[in-house]
Amino acid sequence: MKAIETALEGLLILEPKVFGDSRGFFLESWNERSFQAATGSSLRFVQDNHSRSSHGVLRGLHYQRVQPQGKLVRVTSGSVWDVAVDIRIGSPSFGQSMACELSAENHRQLWIPPGFAHGFLVLSESADFLYKTTDYWFPEHERSLRWNDPALGIAWPLERLRDPNPLLAAKDAFARTLADLKIAGELPNFAV
Repeated sequence: MKAIETALEGLLILEPKVFGDSRGFFLESWNERSFQAATGSSLRFVQDNHSRSSHGVLRGLHYQRVQPQGKLVRVTSGSVWDVAVDIRIGSPSFGQSMACELSAENHRQLWIPPGFAHGFLVLSESADFLYKTTDYWFPEHERSLRWNDPALGIAWPLERLRDPNPLLAAKDAFARTLADLKIAGELPNFAV
C-alpha cells in the first residue's frame, strides 16, 4: 500500500497494490498491518457501510460532533468527487479542504481521520461507495456542514454533471456554514 500525503495533517490518499492481467485484477482492500504502517494510526474499525447513489447525488458534508468517526473510504463501482474538510478547532489546517476523484478504475482509498467533515458527489451513472468507520453512527451526534459554504471554497466539478444542481438530502440542503457551526460550539477540537 502506498500512502500519499496531503496538505491536511493526517489525511492520506492510499493506493493499494493491484495485480491484473487479461482475466481481471486482485487487490487487498484491507489489511490492518499495512494500514497501520501506512498511516501511523492504531485506530480500529468498528463498522462497515455501503451506499449506492445515482448520478448527481451529493452526500455531505457530514461529521459527528461527539464520538467523531475516522473513515477509510473507497468506490467499487463508478466514480465520485470525494471531499474532506478539517473542522478541528485549533488545527493548523482548520477550514481547509482536500478533494480527489475515487473510482472503481483508480482503486484509490482515502483515510479521513476523526474530526473531518466528509462528502462526495457522484460523477458516474451510479456509484457504490464503501467505508469503514472507527466509531459507530450516532444520529443524535451527526451534523452537516454546508457543501457550498463560500468560506470553504470547495471546487466541486459541477460542470461534469448533466444538471449543475446536485441532488441533496434535506439535512444537506439546510446545513449550516462553518462559521455558524463554530459559533454554536458544534465542532470537534484538535487533539495534539
